[in-house]
Amino acid sequence: MKKEKSPVWKAAKAAFPYTIPIFAGFWFLGLTYGIYMNVSGFGFWYPMLMSLTIFAGSIEFVTVNMLLGAFNPLQAFAMTLMINARHLFYGISMLDKYKGMGWKKVYLIFGMCDESFSINYTADIPEDVDKGWFMFFVTLFNHFYWFFGSILGGIFGSLIHFNTEGLEFVMTAMFVVIFMEQWMKDKKHTSALLGLGLSMLCLIAFGVEQFIIPAMFAILLALTLLRGMIEKGGVGA
Repeated sequence: MKKEKSPVWKAAKAAFPYTIPIFAGFWFLGLTYGIYMNVSGFGFWYPMLMSLTIFAGSIEFVTVNMLLGAFNPLQAFAMTLMINARHLFYGISMLDKYKGMGWKKVYLIFGMCDESFSINYTADIPEDVDKGWFMFFVTLFNHFYWFFGSILGGIFGSLIHFNTEGLEFVMTAMFVVIFMEQWMKDKKHTSALLGLGLSMLCLIAFGVEQFIIPAMFAILLALTLLRGMIEKGGVGA
């Protein structure tokens, strides 16, 4: 008689293929971050601990300058909030999906980055796979990719010399693919077009450096007002 696989192993096996594209970006970007910390004069344990406990790529790069500058916790708090404010909206979107997750919910909240959110929110999880464990392993794998790359960069930073310019486009390409997959799944595209339109207006109004947060608030407000229509199927999600 064939032995049935445990739900944990089955979820890990189902989650891993979804994270392979993330590995391509996270490993190289994490490596770049570790090298950056190394050449800035920090030992390998700095990127190791920061990637393990902070796990927010953009703010981790910014933190290097904060550590080299004067101690200013208020500035650090404001900078972190500004850079990672989009995670507030990710959290709102995942409220229903994280219900009943038990202790896994704590790690899912901590480890929710752009890429993990995109996969966990859009993935078609097989019916025989535990959703909680699936999302847990997506988050864990992505966290490990960044952590592993950061450690290698921190340890071998002084020995590694190659041009990593342009590698960040891997993340952009992945989000474009995810958007296109959602576009093809939905029959109506009102919400997607609304998001694109509001983002474009905010880009014109606020500029490249400042448009993300206003765009997020505008999209949240618009979708909240249209929530009734969306739930009734009047507007494509």
